[in-house]
Amino acid sequence: MSDLVARTGRHQQRYDAGCRLVAGCIPFRYRSSDGSSDEVSDKVVEVLMIDTPSGPGLLFPKGGWENDETVEEAAVREAIEEAGVRGQLMGFLGDYHFKSKTQQDEFTPDGLCRAAMYALFVNEELESWPEQDTRNRSWVTIPEAIENCRHAWMRDALVNGFNKWHAENMSDE
Repeated sequence: MSDLVARTGRHQQRYDAGCRLVAGCIPFRYRSSDGSSDEVSDKVVEVLMIDTPSGPGLLFPKGGWENDETVEEAAVREAIEEAGVRGQLMGFLGDYHFKSKTQQDEFTPDGLCRAAMYALFVNEELESWPEQDTRNRSWVTIPEAIENCRHAWMRDALVNGFNKWHAENMSDE
């Protein structure tokens, strides 16, 4: 079991105009086309996705942005809690609106959420992490991620956020 503990509850959550504010990231790494992690050869971008017991398909780590942290800190925290990875935030991918079926409360009776999504270059995979008993992580290629992504808004963050950001900022890497 991990020494890290996931935050729970809603007493620290941020809201804006009836929207719950959420932070998340698209964790990524490079794999050489021959399967090794040698960054010098031809590289394939892989993204890390997680599953949940609440339904089929894969997700990117995300969760509530709390009052005692910046949005960037929240995105990094969610990557650790949900996916067990640490890394460097590399770029803001955009704000994505969605409606949560499970996160309706007195502040967001309609379950409206706005997620600030970031690219996170992974440099450490933890052997244990807070939510490992309920989530499995999988490194997948971008086409696999697009095919298996549970939510349309996350697919949009990958296709129109991450892919565009990566092409503009990481093409020389």
